[in-house]
Amino acid sequence: MSRQMLVVPLLASLLATPLAAAQDPRQPAPFEAALHRGELAEAERTLGETLGARPGDDEARFALGVVQFLGAVEGRMQALYRHGCRTGADTPVSFSNLPIGRNPKPEPLTYQAARGLLQAWVDDLARAEATLSGVKAPGVKLPLHFGLIRLDFDGDGKAGEAETLWKVYGNFNRRANVSAEGAKGFVVALDRGDVDWLRGYCHVLAALTETLLAHDFEAVFTQTGHLMFEGVKVSEPSLAESTPGRGRSEIGPILDLVAMVHLIRLPVVEPRRLGASLAHMEAMIALSRSSWRFILAEVDDDREWVPSPRQKSVVPGVQVSAEMVEGWTRFLDELESLLAGKTLAPFWRGDKPRPGVNVRRVFLEPRELDLILWARGSAAAPYLERGEVSSAETWSRLNRVFGGEFIGFALWFN
Repeated sequence: MSRQMLVVPLLASLLATPLAAAQDPRQPAPFEAALHRGELAEAERTLGETLGARPGDDEARFALGVVQFLGAVEGRMQALYRHGCRTGADTPVSFSNLPIGRNPKPEPLTYQAARGLLQAWVDDLARAEATLSGVKAPGVKLPLHFGLIRLDFDGDGKAGEAETLWKVYGNFNRRANVSAEGAKGFVVALDRGDVDWLRGYCHVLAALTETLLAHDFEAVFTQTGHLMFEGVKVSEPSLAESTPGRGRSEIGPILDLVAMVHLIRLPVVEPRRLGASLAHMEAMIALSRSSWRFILAEVDDDREWVPSPRQKSVVPGVQVSAEMVEGWTRFLDELESLLAGKTLAPFWRGDKPRPGVNVRRVFLEPRELDLILWARGSAAAPYLERGEVSSAETWSRLNRVFGGEFIGFALWFN
């Protein structure tokens, strides 16, 4: 599976799929036609009217949740562009896989504004997840010409041809030889299992963001945020010459990167958010189990996004085996046990038998996050306990089952 999925898990994972599938003869529904024009607000309005007239229409509700998720992604891309997110190779910390170009006139970005953008992301994810949670019909199905969808990445008020998702993917992977004709034929038929799949993704992304917001990262942001955003001004004028750019010395950005690592000593300012992050991860586990129950119960084989062992995926060349599904179930059990504190995470120092880290207490009894001390092991000391420790063999066995690509499949399976 492509490592591009690390950028924006849902969007990039779908873009990483070669656009080749059987032609779908149907005319797009009004909401989907709006998506093809890049008019997410119109798509949402159309679906809202449909639900107002037919409150029990779960296909419309499913579509609305998908549109709201896409809107959340579009909003974040616009914010990144607005503040001059670095996407080139002129800095050690850049986001080269993002589908946005360089903003010649970036707006200033302050620490408090950055926290506001992260909170807006959490709020948008919660909105989409709440809509999807209302989908109950087991036979719901939502075919989408995903490659034809347009998103207004730069926030100029119109989604241009270059912002069509198949073109975005073509720029990511020029060897894929993607065409407009191929995009027209690429259809993903999302179904009931994918409802809980997307809900799970909403929870995972919210968990990561809540974890960051639980901490005060102002020092990192004000001193090294210019490595990531042109809209961030360095905290001391004497550091301005270290700002990346043509003709600048190479040593400045490297020293700034060292400083970034050194500054990751983040006080906990909102501990409740870490409890919320834990709850999001627990919800993801429950939703992944629910998603697979629906997937395994399916009797059709219709352009599947995540297939059962009896089905084909729209991702060419990828087959899900019964052994993989069983391995994923074991992974969920292991992760659930770790988050509950029943199983301990391995500790990497000291004489054997070593104690383990109670992961649940890390969330519920938080202390300052010091990256260097965690790497050293001393930051883990308050959470060390004797008990059953998750074995390295468990994780090695999982990786073998997935052919050495467990992380890629995990990003896909959710």
